[in-house]
Amino acid sequence: MPLAMNRDVFITCAVTGAGDTVSKSSHVPITPKQIADSAIDAAKAGAAVVHCHVRDPETGAASRRNDLYREVTERIRSADIDVVLNLTAGMGGDLIFGDVESPLPLNQKGTDMAGASERVSHVAECLPEICTLDCGTMNFNLGDYVMTNTPAMLRAMAKKMTDLGVRPEIEAFDTGHLWFAKQLAEEGLIEDPVLIQLCMGIPWGAPDDLNTFMAMVNNVPPSWTFSAFSIGRNAMAYPAAAVLAGGNVRVGLEDNLFVGKGQLATNAQLVEKAVQVIEGMGARIIGPEDVRKKLKLTKR
Repeated sequence: MPLAMNRDVFITCAVTGAGDTVSKSSHVPITPKQIADSAIDAAKAGAAVVHCHVRDPETGAASRRNDLYREVTERIRSADIDVVLNLTAGMGGDLIFGDVESPLPLNQKGTDMAGASERVSHVAECLPEICTLDCGTMNFNLGDYVMTNTPAMLRAMAKKMTDLGVRPEIEAFDTGHLWFAKQLAEEGLIEDPVLIQLCMGIPWGAPDDLNTFMAMVNNVPPSWTFSAFSIGRNAMAYPAAAVLAGGNVRVGLEDNLFVGKGQLATNAQLVEKAVQVIEGMGARIIGPEDVRKKLKLTKR
């Protein structure tokens, strides 16, 4: 395939995530104020979109509490800088089996299964411009944990998001997830312009080697908009790979804690580094208003 570098790039900052990163870096935000402040700093550094989870303010564990999402949303919207808000809807599909000889009953510690309406209740309440839809079930590198998203669940969630006027960001961890995203589009459950996030290097989804990455890119329809990231040590190489492949960029403490070897990062520092890479390649960073026009978003 010919090189089709993206010349007008937007950056998404994934601010905190749901993983066990709080104990590994003091920069990972926990409280709604910390999450919102870190998102605002990322926007000032050049991020057009901020992707937000919430955490229990006392423990730092991932949370689905609507009041926490509402506070984060209100703080970001009242900031002195514009940014597109993207809330996760990936929580509520966590399944942890018992041991390998007795997979049932489920391990209740960590298992968190919710219905479609509950999984998007914070989206209905906060009405972000974008929310994520993890488009498939996947084993993670965590023993007996499975991220579950059945076709019926995804169809129901996609319809609810579309009916709310919120743009789903399809998170694709492997090629089959892109295949199902095309099916959702064919059924009219997600609407143009379709937004895809290619999630690379997460065990045990698509590895982040360039051959696999380009297989993912080549399965994205030409009319769709995609962004990409990798976790861990290749995270800061992926802005260049994504732009060269014609896509946009995601960085942030959800995906990677370091801005250099042994150097713990803030979200703003990761965005600043991505800006340097993108502009060094001769591309232009676009802001939230251009993203809204591109993706036909409704600012609230």
